[in-house]
Amino acid sequence: MANLKEIRNRISSVSSTMQITSAMKMVSAAKLKKAQDAITALRPYAEKLTELLQNVSATLDSDAGGVYTTQREAKKVLIVAITSNRGLAGAFNTNVIKQAKEVAGTYAGMQVDIFAIGKKGNDVLRKTNSVIENRNEIFDQLTYDNVAAIADELTKKFTVGEYDKIELVYNQFKNAATQIVQTEQFLPLAPMASDVSAATGDYIFEPSKEEIVVALIPKMLKTQLYKAIRDSFASEHGARMTAMHKATDNATELRNQLKLTYNKARQAAITNEILEIVGGAEALKG
Repeated sequence: MANLKEIRNRISSVSSTMQITSAMKMVSAAKLKKAQDAITALRPYAEKLTELLQNVSATLDSDAGGVYTTQREAKKVLIVAITSNRGLAGAFNTNVIKQAKEVAGTYAGMQVDIFAIGKKGNDVLRKTNSVIENRNEIFDQLTYDNVAAIADELTKKFTVGEYDKIELVYNQFKNAATQIVQTEQFLPLAPMASDVSAATGDYIFEPSKEEIVVALIPKMLKTQLYKAIRDSFASEHGARMTAMHKATDNATELRNQLKLTYNKARQAAITNEILEIVGGAEALKG
């Protein structure tokens, strides 16, 4: 059994760790509220924009989307892996990295590159995959305009033929304890719904339907990427809050066990001292 000083040092160390994890949990909880409000407010807009685009496109020719809907043989694929800049968030980053590698594996024999958003994903994926760019600074100021610039860059890579297909891999926020890894096709756009009944409303189009579609598609792509990054940002804080909560609970349990061990060791030491004193006294009497 460890001596009393060693146990006291371990109790002190665990208590310090518990204070740190508890503080990190509270910080993540505060940031989660703001991030959750942002993604909750964004989702209806993004869904309505997609619905509007599908409704308008339902009665148009399949090539109404122009270069954005061009289906090419996927010889060159770009995977956008969205992770975080910091760790201590459980399996948050690991799940995205694993999924990105699995998606890359489905395109065996083809050119597959990674566009990393987040330092953690870049640090791991660059060891085994071709990472063409890392944009971890986006989380320093996560705004629509900054994300739109990245969306324009990705769109240009597709339209000029640099890549035939672009996919997003990220964590979708469900709640503080649950994040769902998603793989979404960014470009080319999936064929629009052909259900004409969805577009039977009495609309007056100004300008033409074709012009509306061409104007909406770039905005929808920017919104899609912004929503994915916002989802990932909220998921990160939810995962970190959950991980730090579990770490705090584990540290509390360990500290209680160490205190019990310390009390037992202290009691045993006192008992031994008493026995030594009694034995010495009896020896003097003899």
